[in-house]
Amino acid sequence: MKFNYKSIAYLGFVGTLFLGCGSTSEILSTPIENIDSTPLKVTELTEAEANNWGHLDLVKDTIPGMSVDKAYTEIIKDKKGDKVIVAVIDSGIDIDHEDLRNVLWTNEDEIPNNGIDDDKNGYVDDVHGWNFLGDAYDEQLEYVRLIASGDTSDPRYNEAVALHEEEQQQYQSTKIRYEQIALAVNGAHEALTKHFGKSDYTIEEVNAIETEDETLSQAIQVANGMQANGISLAEAKKEINNALESINERLNYHFNIDFSGRTTGDDINDLTDTGYGNGNVKPVKKSESHGTHVAGIIAAERNNGLGANGVANHVEIMSIRAVPNGDEYDKDIALAIRYAVDNGAKVINGSFGKSFSPHADWVRDAIKYASDNDVVFVHAAGNSSEDVDVEPNFPDDNVDFVEISETYIRVGSITSKYGSNIVSGFSNYGKNNVDVFAPGSAIYSTTPENEYQPNSGTSMASPAVAGVAALVRSYFPKLSAAQVKQVVLESGLPITTRVVVGGEASNVLPFSDLSKTGKIVNAYNALIMASKL
Repeated sequence: MKFNYKSIAYLGFVGTLFLGCGSTSEILSTPIENIDSTPLKVTELTEAEANNWGHLDLVKDTIPGMSVDKAYTEIIKDKKGDKVIVAVIDSGIDIDHEDLRNVLWTNEDEIPNNGIDDDKNGYVDDVHGWNFLGDAYDEQLEYVRLIASGDTSDPRYNEAVALHEEEQQQYQSTKIRYEQIALAVNGAHEALTKHFGKSDYTIEEVNAIETEDETLSQAIQVANGMQANGISLAEAKKEINNALESINERLNYHFNIDFSGRTTGDDINDLTDTGYGNGNVKPVKKSESHGTHVAGIIAAERNNGLGANGVANHVEIMSIRAVPNGDEYDKDIALAIRYAVDNGAKVINGSFGKSFSPHADWVRDAIKYASDNDVVFVHAAGNSSEDVDVEPNFPDDNVDFVEISETYIRVGSITSKYGSNIVSGFSNYGKNNVDVFAPGSAIYSTTPENEYQPNSGTSMASPAVAGVAALVRSYFPKLSAAQVKQVVLESGLPITTRVVVGGEASNVLPFSDLSKTGKIVNAYNALIMASKL
């Protein structure tokens, strides 16, 4: 599909990059020009491009990535940066992963597995971070916890009840529909596998079948139906089964008023009740992959011949397990942010969020604590296709649009296709409450047990920006966290076109109205701007 491409300009920052004692390098950014004169990509991405598109360059590669590879080849080269600790507040991280095990933060003041709080920071055996969830993972949504509490005096109680009824009915209907699709797809795949004596048949082989067998004829029809949507039967089977698993988790845990996943024994309404959890930051099961994926986007070891490259090359990942399969607890997030700050993190990534937050002030105070202590906090905008200036989305850094932090960055998501559909259909947005956009659709990164896969979400866009912030802090360590935020936001590429929002073709808005900056993050220009400061 060919888009109606319009102009976009690189910022024309020209600066001298000081990288090393007494030496200078003259670095020129891409000059301002009309991108309409540049050939833009209208073909599908190659596998190599798809696995690395967020690092590519709009002018050089005709793909709206963050110009990370260009920054390394033209600016960073062989220069050494300072180590930067990046805290990933998320689900568990596979710290044994081949692409992550060499980039872990290690608490040198803690003796592993001796059952003693050696550094007296309140956390026993926190060698690579802390696990605020204990052995638990499945959890309710926050508004379901409100209903379960029976607190009818809460001003949002009736809203929660109505939302619960609506969403539960929606997911019950979706489950029935997916089960019907799964029945057809699984049956067709089984019939064709039996016919060919193999499961890796091609669509060409399927269409070459001549048969009067009704079951086989139906299987051919289903296979072609899936192929028309760009997916094979085998792939469809996997996707649908994964979707059903997610739907069942939603119904069994997230919407279940009678379920409680908390196992740590603390009082969730007492912020002073601390020390709960443990030092095991790993996932409790393979499907708990979110944190591992996020960590890889930031810091997967670069150019080691393995599956993915992170954005930043001098990073130590501090793993903080605080985001369950459901909504996170405000207490866990507030304490996780403070843990990260107190233990040396200079950048924090938060790829989580929710629409109800009973202790939003605790988290907001922690975000201010990070700001006051020179730490950048990067946060995903959310995936409900909503305007977060209107719809509540937590955590945030403001009260009635008055900001309490100078270092908080909220990130929306873009796709790999520049044009009217550049904004990911799922991405939240907001002229006041979203700062900037970054690659977040089909981002290839690490998953548990030395595996890799593409995932989509503002959860993927946020660590991309956290990686750029870490890159700036590494090569320009004298910049404050507030200056790093300024660099990341102001050095982005402005998009002046109108774009489809929320995946709805009828909802078209100027890209400049979707965030404070109207820009997409660019690592190359960020380093140049940092050199000027």
